[in-house]
Amino acid sequence: MNPNPRLATDAVTIGYGDRVVVDALDLAVPDGRITVIVGANACGKSTLLRGMARLLRPSSGAVLLDGEAVHTRPTREVARVLGLLPQHPITPDGVTVVDLVGRGRHPHQGLLGRWSAEDERAVADALVRTGTADLADRLVDELSGGQRQRVWVAMALAQGTDLLLLDEPTTYLDVAHQVEMLDLLTDLNRRSGTTIVMVLHDLNLASRYADHLVAMKAGRIVAEGAPADVVTEHVIGEVFDLDCQVIPDPVAGSPLVVPVGRHHAPLTSAPPDRARKVVSL
Repeated sequence: MNPNPRLATDAVTIGYGDRVVVDALDLAVPDGRITVIVGANACGKSTLLRGMARLLRPSSGAVLLDGEAVHTRPTREVARVLGLLPQHPITPDGVTVVDLVGRGRHPHQGLLGRWSAEDERAVADALVRTGTADLADRLVDELSGGQRQRVWVAMALAQGTDLLLLDEPTTYLDVAHQVEMLDLLTDLNRRSGTTIVMVLHDLNLASRYADHLVAMKAGRIVAEGAPADVVTEHVIGEVFDLDCQVIPDPVAGSPLVVPVGRHHAPLTSAPPDRARKVVSL
């Protein structure tokens, strides 16, 4: 791993008033990779992401962007290299899709805010890549939750940053569109080298799409590394207080978490007739 990553935290502590949510946390985000943060509700995932995006000021420690404390740098300067899709973005009233996506270009425009051909290309490309080009003239308020989520991702893509932070980018999406969205972000990473950090609730999707997985509990990192090293029955038990079995994902080969509920004892082996049915599929 790069010893001097572009984005890192140094013993960062973040909270609300006297309540500490992220506690003296050190994290080095691998450059050009996809990092996914997982953990139970209220463990500090979103708070950490908001701190890294310069929306929350640490009470101690620092978030470092290119070796400098991000909170000491001008907002516009940071916005040129670091983009954020929050968990619940607020849409201005009466704005169309193309206008909202175009707002992602503001950090790149001069004081007069003149629109350039490059801005036009960036917005058009973002709309096409998120499958929202046919919605360009619609009001954002008229869209479904899933459509709005894709439009907000398009705005983040139009910003054209090297670092992209996303808090639950698959919110409001059905399973097919969740996979489509994560495929899109993976394409962005693979083709452009964009460093992506996102919070996900779905452990199995996190395992499938992450290069670097971070598991948090009570404001601290319990485990981090490749999904195969992090997603173990022991770690999942500690982080989520969940009894589970971890098996290989039959599609991706990544770890697949199978919860064990109170009413379902794990099978040691499938009955012969059941096994034959599975094979016949």
